[in-house]
Amino acid sequence: MTSSNVKAIVIAAGLGSRLKGYTEDLPKCMLKFGEKTLLERQVDAYRECGIKNISVIRGYKKEKINYPNLRYYDNPEFKNNNILNSLFYAEEELKGNVVVAYSDIIFDAAVVRRLLEAQSDVSIVVDIDWRGYYLDRKDHPIEEAENVIFSTDNEVIKIGKILTEKDDVHGEFIGMMKFTPRGADIFKRHFHRAKQLFWDKPYQRAKVFQKAYITDIIQDMADLGVPIHCVIIERGWQEIDTVEDYEKAVQEFGV
Repeated sequence: MTSSNVKAIVIAAGLGSRLKGYTEDLPKCMLKFGEKTLLERQVDAYRECGIKNISVIRGYKKEKINYPNLRYYDNPEFKNNNILNSLFYAEEELKGNVVVAYSDIIFDAAVVRRLLEAQSDVSIVVDIDWRGYYLDRKDHPIEEAENVIFSTDNEVIKIGKILTEKDDVHGEFIGMMKFTPRGADIFKRHFHRAKQLFWDKPYQRAKVFQKAYITDIIQDMADLGVPIHCVIIERGWQEIDTVEDYEKAVQEFGV
């Protein structure tokens, strides 16, 4: 696999409701960090790694996201569904080697490079030096972290907003994953199976399937014996979920 045959999908349909004051008229990914928006910074990191085929799933204020040289898919149900179902509006892109990521994270190109080195069919990025991000983070408490407990061979055992014990081998899922061609097929099969079984019903930690997170399907797949490999990092990324996150990040970027 070379980075030139990898594509990226950015899930950017959400309301960004915890960034009120900044997202009344803008999707979260269009917030500025210096001269560039969050989405531009993501695109730069992908392109630095040789990934040029990039798709964006839009929803809230979709007309505000209109950069050239990107492919767009629209989720008209963004108010009624969540990240997992949003991703499948770009299902035709889920083939070959694919990186999928949330739109509200800033990350170094080095994080993408580390992920591209993974050989497993399904790989997720997990930060094991994550606790420091939650110091003085009042609006997004540590209990809301998407934690991962993984085995000694770095495979997911548990994932989601779970309370972890001190002795657990664990980190935080940063919202980025990669599929090989086989992995993409496995992922799509599991999605359609779960959709058929759980539509309008509880699914993992979601009240109904429509509101499921990507962590819900990862847990489902792990429970069914699908190996989900953890690519381990230490820092090099940041989540922008609340006003506090954004204002801190802007300061850290020195802009």
